[in-house]
Amino acid sequence: MLDIRPPAIAGQFYPGNPTQLAQSVESFLSPRISDDAPVQPKALIVPHAGYIYYGACAGQAYRTLKPFADRIRHVVLLGPCHRVAVQGIAATTAQHSETPLGRVPINRQALETSLNLPHIHENDQAHEFEHSLEIHLPFLQRILPNFTLSPYAIGAASNQQVAELLDLLWGGPETLIVISTDLSHFLTYDQASKLDGSTAHAIENLDWQSIGRDQAWGRIPISGLLTPARQRQKKITRTGLRKSGDTAREK
Repeated sequence: MLDIRPPAIAGQFYPGNPTQLAQSVESFLSPRISDDAPVQPKALIVPHAGYIYYGACAGQAYRTLKPFADRIRHVVLLGPCHRVAVQGIAATTAQHSETPLGRVPINRQALETSLNLPHIHENDQAHEFEHSLEIHLPFLQRILPNFTLSPYAIGAASNQQVAELLDLLWGGPETLIVISTDLSHFLTYDQASKLDGSTAHAIENLDWQSIGRDQAWGRIPISGLLTPARQRQKKITRTGLRKSGDTAREK
């Protein structure tokens, strides 16, 4: 069993210096949210990439948590595997996950409970260098004052297997679900706009069957969320949709 899962992408995907990292995240979180009385989000679907590409879009999602930050004590974080082939869903044995901003305690009770599902197993190698999970931690650390983390790396799994995990850990207002995904890759700006728009529309309509393999790297975690969301009659609201041409690269 690991004590700490150390940061793997600090200084690459985001600043490795704690002060610079905090300032960077706060700059993305700082714009005001609406004055309208918001509804506490049960789940967020947020991209994963270097902060130069991803930070502004992530900030739009994460700042919706500000009015409810004191309520949220448990974050269930799901992201797709990029570097290790995994059958099913990989949990970690770590006690803490670390970034330059400090350590986040892992919710061992929740993870141990989830291991009763046959498609979930411990695999620290799948977590060691996985950026789709780590990239979200500094945002969560800056916006939530006190929380534990249940991170899962999603491999070759079905939407129903992911849905079973989320149903098990759904909880109440103290539990937030974060789904990590990118959308299209290696397209022209206009092509990406069209395809990503179609993907966003499918998500907003809880229609996971309409999301193809080339539309979202986190397609399986997304589909696993949309299944119980539909059953629980949840509504999805778009906070933002951006491409790299909107943030850091030429179109």
